Amino acid sequence: MKEELKRVREYLMTGVSYMIPIVVIGGVLIAFSIALSGVQEGQGAVVTNPFLKSMMDIGNAAFSMMVPVLAGFIAYGIADRPGIAPGLVGGVLANQLKAGFLGGIIAGFIAGYVARWVKSWKVPKNLRPIMPIFVIPLVSALIVGYLMIYVLGNPISYAMESMTAWLKSMSTGNAVILAMITGAMIAFDMGGPVNKVAFMFGSAMIAEGIYTVMGPIAAAICTPPLGMGLATLLAPKKYTKTEREAGYGALAMGMIGITEGAIPFAAADPIRVIPSIMIGSSVAAAVAAIGKVGDHAPHGGPIVLPVVDNKLMFIVAILIGTVVTAILVNALKKPVTDDISAEDEAVE
Repeated sequence: MKEELKRVREYLMTGVSYMIPIVVIGGVLIAFSIALSGVQEGQGAVVTNPFLKSMMDIGNAAFSMMVPVLAGFIAYGIADRPGIAPGLVGGVLANQLKAGFLGGIIAGFIAGYVARWVKSWKVPKNLRPIMPIFVIPLVSALIVGYLMIYVLGNPISYAMESMTAWLKSMSTGNAVILAMITGAMIAFDMGGPVNKVAFMFGSAMIAEGIYTVMGPIAAAICTPPLGMGLATLLAPKKYTKTEREAGYGALAMGMIGITEGAIPFAAADPIRVIPSIMIGSSVAAAVAAIGKVGDHAPHGGPIVLPVVDNKLMFIVAILIGTVVTAILVNALKKPVTDDISAEDEAVE
């Protein structure tokens, strides 16, 4: 059992290692384009300069590849080259289903194990040459595709509708409790369906002239990447070289409110990272709610400071949430083992 868990960790790290450059390209380019353009009240990040717009388009193109690359190379780690194509297909479907990086991880493991199973088939000698280029990817892609569409798709849609209705029912209750819930939702899948429900709820409240819902959400949005970036600086021995380098990108993305900057860390170690960032974001949101922070733009992070009510408490909330995240995750994580470090160097 312990050996199998170690192999699962290795498969995840393979996907994460190939995904990190994609996250850095997308996140940093989007961050620069927004930072140089700023945000507008009621509209969020509005990039109009043609050069900066092109920069944002390139960043968005890179981000669209993030989940497919993660899924494709998890499958590659499991089944070698025949796993890449079905893994990429599963990752694209995870994007289309708005399943986020967690959906990509599921797709990668399904594709990898199915491809490895098909590879084990006993076939006539004259069919062996076409197995890796035709039979394995075709059968694997069909299986992962149907499972993603018919098994994962409907539950995600139903869950999003249910969570939206639940948040609406809570909007008349205690503001701090609502903030803690939405803060945890923002961090849970960092741009995935749960995150999107909380974000769209806060954005809808802005349209109704209620800014104190988006305020805590804006603080929660930047806490995961800032917290993980700080964590790599405080305890570098607990992160691989690639993760330490990704930490600098996460700090830049956090300043501009790009929660996805924490995804590489969560994908590599979900058991320790996801609870830590959820607690950190929940704390940040709660402090912002107590301070009656309001955000007039559907965006988050320090970049929205010009359109925030009670700016001092907004900064305090982000700082507290960031420190809580870093302390928690570093308390849970252990120093990286030699085999993971060696694997990290090999990928480079």
